[in-house]
Amino acid sequence: MVVLRREIGDVLRDARQRQGRTLREVSSAARVSLGYLSEVERGQKEASSELLGSICDALDAPLSLILREVSDRIAVAEGLLVPDTLPADFAAMGRAQPERGMRHSAGSLQPVG
Repeated sequence: MVVLRREIGDVLRDARQRQGRTLREVSSAARVSLGYLSEVERGQKEASSELLGSICDALDAPLSLILREVSDRIAVAEGLLVPDTLPADFAAMGRAQPERGMRHSAGSLQPVG
């Protein structure tokens, strides 16, 4: 069974480690205790939306990208193929900005196999 808080924690930890930053650096920038951030990264605590936003700001990572990576990991765990572009219905909502180089397709998640 996929546990959302574990996936979120894994993605946050991966983002922090890719930046070569310590828990102490990120916890200070996010204004959250080091112990609590550690528990979030290990999937032991559920981060509120406000806390998640603060951590993303501290990592200089858009919340939408963090959540997309979490979503992609969950899709893989569920045995779905993850599209490399946005689904057409999402793009049609006007949230994407084509002038920023984003491509859209009618692709959607498909079962593996």
